[in-house]
Amino acid sequence: MSRTFLISRTDAIGDVVLTLPVAGRLKQLFPGCRVLLLGRNYTRAVAEACPWLDDFVSLDELQQMPPNQQVATLRAVGADTILHVFPNKDLARLALLAGIKVRIGTRNRWFHWLGCNRLVKLSRKNSELHESQLNLALLAPLHESDPLPLSEVASLVKLTPTVSLRPDLQELLAAREPGQLNVVLHPRSRGSAREWGLPHFGELARLLHEAGHRVFITGTMAEGEELREWLTENQPYIQAELTGQLALPEFIAFLAAADGLVAGSTGPLHLAAALGRYALGLYPPIRPMHPGRWAPLGPHADYLVFDRPNCQDCCTTPAACTCIKALGPALVLARVQQWKHLPSTGL
Repeated sequence: MSRTFLISRTDAIGDVVLTLPVAGRLKQLFPGCRVLLLGRNYTRAVAEACPWLDDFVSLDELQQMPPNQQVATLRAVGADTILHVFPNKDLARLALLAGIKVRIGTRNRWFHWLGCNRLVKLSRKNSELHESQLNLALLAPLHESDPLPLSEVASLVKLTPTVSLRPDLQELLAAREPGQLNVVLHPRSRGSAREWGLPHFGELARLLHEAGHRVFITGTMAEGEELREWLTENQPYIQAELTGQLALPEFIAFLAAADGLVAGSTGPLHLAAALGRYALGLYPPIRPMHPGRWAPLGPHADYLVFDRPNCQDCCTTPAACTCIKALGPALVLARVQQWKHLPSTGL
């Protein structure tokens, strides 16, 4: 009888992407097993695009149910093992009540001592490991002991679009001239990363345009409103502004059809990397935000970071982070200029 694993990761898109190796590794260790993701609705499209995941369980839908129905619904999933990659005391208790046989969590959460029966000694705060390797450490009670090399972990970060890119965007991307790159800039991070700054992104857009490349701006609808003045100022350098226009499945398809993306440590950066596109992340050097912990993973993933590991300014005044702003637009342009056209995804 094949096993069914439930991975609980109920936070942001980038965090979910860096949890995909857990699903891939389970498929390697337990051939024929089923792997499900328990997450928030806004990450459903990521789960559906991952070849290692068989189904998605919505935390948002669970939370709308009365307690008895929550237990029954989780029990009906049929999981024999749950991995609490992102700690949640309510879910730890719910998994216990649902009778999931093996319940894995970290030792440093008191509610895991009550709700889990397999505890893993794991401290993320001061670890030298990448976030994806830390996630894989939760597999220790099942099989793993030593961390997988990051190169092997990266091969398990994989996404494939589930919808076709709509014709107008296909035509827009295909309209480039020989030598032109379709470069996506995602200026905002919704608070998940240090901001490189709109002046830098504006200068990069200008430099890319002058170098003959095509610039596309993405973001949420709210970010689009915040960027309105900036977008107007930089309109001559922007091929298309797509903020708020793409649902996540369409956004994934768009990233898969572009050449690459430049952003801070955000969900879109990790999506582009997992899709096999060029993904250039802009990072501060301080812990725990540094690329050693949060670098994008993929065959064409890369990052830039200013080499000043003990920047107190960045720690005390995050909004005025001088380290990330020390990465000049010309430096970013030079890295993008090294990109080559990737094979078409067939979208």
